[in-house]
Amino acid sequence: MKRRIAIVEDEAAIRANYAEALTRQGYEVAAHADRAQAMAAFRVRLPDLAVIDVGLGDEPEGGFTLCSELRALSRRLPIIFLSARDSDFDVVSGLRLGADDYLTKDISMPHLLARIAALFRRIDALAEAKPQEDCLERGALRLDVMRLAAQWRGEAVDLTLTEFWMVHTLARTPGHVKSRDQLMHDARLVDDGTITSHVKRIRRKFAAVDDAFDAIESVYGMGYRWKDA
Repeated sequence: MKRRIAIVEDEAAIRANYAEALTRQGYEVAAHADRAQAMAAFRVRLPDLAVIDVGLGDEPEGGFTLCSELRALSRRLPIIFLSARDSDFDVVSGLRLGADDYLTKDISMPHLLARIAALFRRIDALAEAKPQEDCLERGALRLDVMRLAAQWRGEAVDLTLTEFWMVHTLARTPGHVKSRDQLMHDARLVDDGTITSHVKRIRRKFAAVDDAFDAIESVYGMGYRWKDA
């Protein structure tokens, strides 16, 4: 069965270009021109992945709003921002709202397709996890791989797909430092440009449950590790 990708882009020529390229790669594509149209479609049927522009028509922040609305419908759905806006503020804002990636429109089509493929590989890897890895427990942490559900001290921590995979990668080998390259490989990220932002957001989510949370340790010049209990 073909995977369905939603493109939300207000410029018709750009929207058609992305839709054509993704269709050629064997994806089913649903293209939407604005936030209202996209949400109406999402409430009927969720795509397998969404690619969203930040500015949508007369809504300069429409993509950010759409991301929040879409994330409320599905915690696991992969979301990629694809925008001409490249400020650090916009990138951090997009990731904070729950996007899995933030790309600028000067990215090449092969690079965009690689990012999309990487997210789908991560979903497949989670789905194919071995039975003995269905549940991972490290002290106060409990990860249910089949449900993509995380708990800390018995309380749910609402992680996106990327966040869950990064926590899983670190927690599998507590005390071992994961370099940025290793995190890129294990978490199926194409580059390390957003790793720091993801880690910061993960820490904030755990801290919201437990303000004493300090299980993710930065190792200067090397990477990150999950602290031994």
